[in-house]
Amino acid sequence: MRLIFLSLFSILSVCAGSISAQTADDSLAIVNTRWQTTVTPDGIVHKRAQFQTLYQGNQHINLIEIPRKRKFRFGIGSPGGMKPTSGIAKDNEAIAALNGSYYNMKNGSSVCFLKMGAEVIDSTTTNEFNSRVTGAVRTYKHKVDILPWNATIERGYRGKKGTVLASGPLLLQNGTVCSWEECSESFITTKHPRSALYVTKDAVVFLTADGRSPGNAIGVNIPELAHLIRVLGGRDAINLDGGGSTTLWMGQGENAGVLNCPSDNRKFDHEGERSVSNAIFVRK
Repeated sequence: MRLIFLSLFSILSVCAGSISAQTADDSLAIVNTRWQTTVTPDGIVHKRAQFQTLYQGNQHINLIEIPRKRKFRFGIGSPGGMKPTSGIAKDNEAIAALNGSYYNMKNGSSVCFLKMGAEVIDSTTTNEFNSRVTGAVRTYKHKVDILPWNATIERGYRGKKGTVLASGPLLLQNGTVCSWEECSESFITTKHPRSALYVTKDAVVFLTADGRSPGNAIGVNIPELAHLIRVLGGRDAINLDGGGSTTLWMGQGENAGVLNCPSDNRKFDHEGERSVSNAIFVRK
């Protein structure tokens, strides 16, 4: 038993040490917490945890695990303007959804590459490439792929099946923490509400970390988000639009509705959902 504990502690220490601001105590807090867990009739798992001390403060984490062994369909919904994540989900008959990538809050257009089938809807702006876009999400039927992305890849992309949405930064590739040297330092280091999509050996996972609510959730920075996902078993992971956009929604089960506490209404409840340009969803 002592040997097993020492081995686990060694793994967690390496994981914590690989990202400068995290500690073995953070890793152990994630592993040892008692997640509130519910399972829908379709086998989708919702987990929620309130941490009193994680990454130097309170944290409120929600995640939805969609098992790979079941035949769910993934997609990216774009209403051609702005709509709450829950509304985009309902329009697409989804059973779960997570807000998508960055957008122009005045006109609702995406400021990141969005291609549906053969049609290019939007392209990534120079500012987004310079500050945070290093990856993309591709959905096609039963699959979700997380891809490296840059201006060169975007110009040469010719895929005509599925939907591709650029975002970022990439957090993990094959379990290894990504470099953020080319991203905006303030975006990387400032604690915000965050949304992320990641894949494990057995599941596709939608995750939110709430923030901007002192005493309830202070939010996380990008290294902390990558660390959290790595400890949770993530192999590939990407950061999505965060801040007031961060929203995780589920359409069935005892917790149906908005699962996290969006920050736009400055209250720690489920009513502060912001309208967004796109969302990633799953349906039967």
